[in-house]
Amino acid sequence: MSEGTESVKCPPARLTGRIVRPDDPDYAKASLGWDELFVHYPLVIVYAQKTQDVVNALTWARQHDVALRVRSGGHSLEGWSNVDNGIVIDVSELKSAHIDTTARTATVGAGLSQLQAVTTLAQKNLAVTTGTEGSVGLTGATLGGGFGLLTRYLGMACDSLIGAEIVVAEGADCAKVINVDLENHSDLLWALRGAGNGNFGIVTSLTYEVTPLKSVTYLQATWDGIGDLQGVFEAWQRTAPVADNRLGTQLEFRRNQSLLFAVLAEGTPTEAKKLLAPILSVGNPDVTVQVGNWGDVYAAFQIPIEDEPANWKFCSLFTNTPFPRTAISVIASFMRDAPTGDSNFFTQAFGGAVRKSPRGGTSFPHRDALFYSEPGAGWGKRGVPGSGNELTPQAQAWIAEFNQALRPYVNGAYVNVPNIGMQNWETAYWGDNLDRLRRIKAKYDPRNVFQYEQSIPPAFC
Repeated sequence: MSEGTESVKCPPARLTGRIVRPDDPDYAKASLGWDELFVHYPLVIVYAQKTQDVVNALTWARQHDVALRVRSGGHSLEGWSNVDNGIVIDVSELKSAHIDTTARTATVGAGLSQLQAVTTLAQKNLAVTTGTEGSVGLTGATLGGGFGLLTRYLGMACDSLIGAEIVVAEGADCAKVINVDLENHSDLLWALRGAGNGNFGIVTSLTYEVTPLKSVTYLQATWDGIGDLQGVFEAWQRTAPVADNRLGTQLEFRRNQSLLFAVLAEGTPTEAKKLLAPILSVGNPDVTVQVGNWGDVYAAFQIPIEDEPANWKFCSLFTNTPFPRTAISVIASFMRDAPTGDSNFFTQAFGGAVRKSPRGGTSFPHRDALFYSEPGAGWGKRGVPGSGNELTPQAQAWIAEFNQALRPYVNGAYVNVPNIGMQNWETAYWGDNLDRLRRIKAKYDPRNVFQYEQSIPPAFC
């Protein structure tokens, strides 16, 4: 940073966009994230309608020395996209989408949800990797890595990210817009590909390289109870991470049910059943198969938000070698004692295209993982303040103990599913990329304007 820019002073900023303050009727709704376990009371929430609104909000926050947080989908799983007595800069209303079918690129506003992105691209038979939950913000998911049922086919979501518009802090109290791609600020593009949202600035638009995808075969298998958990898990971990790259799979275990979800890109039901035969031959699952456009299939398996529990606590685990029987027994025993029927353990196969980094590289460090797992406790009723409070200690203890019991078998954690209680979180999230990320942080945010409980510290801190 040159001395000239360090001394830049800006004229007094004025907040623009859709502004929500504590005395506004929609403040309670606007200040609540997806995980209602966390309640915060921001001073002001700015819903940006254009990039300049973000520039104004960031400048205003700096000039008034007010804490700030960045929010897109509101799914921050430790409540970090919100803050007491500070400003929330929300980009969820930046919904533009420009798709160039010839160049196979898509430039989208940072406010698109994963469902909106999937369905918009699918109308033109195109796709990028996203997570499986449609209400999650595309931006947050991508900037932390981003994976789902197309990951083994298309790589991580961040692997397709080829450009971004981002508002960064400048000088003593200003903000400016920069555009990053492989030719401009390529170090920052590398960092944005996997380091997590809200570390370097406020992303306002994303440009992806998109892939043609005409149809998928979607298969779901359901086993009653968890009596077959051991056999299903063993067959799955032996085959799913090394199967045809077009096949993406996820297992989910609940107290009284075991589920397999599989997507075969550009494949037939016969192919899908053949690839999944080792898993489907365990026990007597109920199997359904459909073939269709990815957007239609994706939209059909979404669960309405109002039907989800209000409160959630998750832990994230990457696994580089197959689980021994003892680890699978741990999963079965914790699931039998799950605090609620909504609590679950899910695991997703890696391998395939995840092993290959895109041109320019990425800061996502977990490419060698065989699979990713996430135990989650869900409780309480949405929209009812304090709902489930009596279950909170039990649910929190269950997830902490579950996470601890699996630690000997796992390696690293996912920045998009953070854990406030984790000790060595920096290396768990970023591995060997931490030092480089800290240097990039010092270059683009030397005053550590973008900070939260587990943000990347600048190199000189």
